[in-house]
Amino acid sequence: MNDDATERRPILSLVIDRRCCALPIAQAVEAAVRGGVDWIQIRERELEAAALLALARQVRKAARRGAEQRRIRLLINRRVDIALALPAHGAHLGFDAVLPETARALLGSAALLGVSTHAPSQVKAAAAAGADYAHLAPIHAPLSKAASLEPLGIDAVRKAAAHGIPVFAQGGVEAQHCAELVRAGAAGIAVTGAILMSNDPREAAARLRTALDT
Repeated sequence: MNDDATERRPILSLVIDRRCCALPIAQAVEAAVRGGVDWIQIRERELEAAALLALARQVRKAARRGAEQRRIRLLINRRVDIALALPAHGAHLGFDAVLPETARALLGSAALLGVSTHAPSQVKAAAAAGADYAHLAPIHAPLSKAASLEPLGIDAVRKAAAHGIPVFAQGGVEAQHCAELVRAGAAGIAVTGAILMSNDPREAAARLRTALDT
C-alpha cells in the first residue's frame, strides 16, 4: 500500500451494506468521510452489474464531497469487472470470488487487492497469493447482521499480523476496541454497522477515528 499521509495512521474502512443504513447512502457516505473514513468498500452482492456500477459512481461522488481534497480509497467487493469499469482503486475478494492471482492479472500491479479471512492461517495464504491486505473476521459478534461464526478474539489479530500484510479487524468492532486492536498489530478496522446504523454517521466515524488515533 502506498505510504501517503492517510496511511501513516490506522485505517478506518467503511464496508457498505445499504440494508443496515439509517440514512440515504450518499448522505451517509459523505458524512462518514467527513468524520474520518479513509477507505470505502462497496459490498452489495445482490445488485446486477449496471445497478452496482451506478451505486459505485454515486458513492464515489459522495466520498469526494466529504473528502475535501483528502484521498479516499474506493474498493469493490468481489466484482473485479466493476472495479475496472469505474475505475476503483482495487477489489476485495470474498471466499466465492476469483483467486487473488486471477484478480491481480486483471487489475494490474498498482491496484489494491484485499482478501476476506476467518483465521490467521488464511491471512498467511492470502499474503502468499499476493494480496495487499486482509480482513480478519469476526473479531466480535457483528453489529449489522446475525453471527454465523464464532468470534475470533484479539489473539487472532496478533497472530495474523505476523504474516507480512496489513490486517484489518472486522466484526463487531466499536470505539472501545480500537486501542487494543492497534496494539495487537491491526493496520486498521473495517466496519459497517458501527457507522451506517447511526443517525449521525459523521459523529460515529469521528468517534472511531479518535479511538484509532489515540
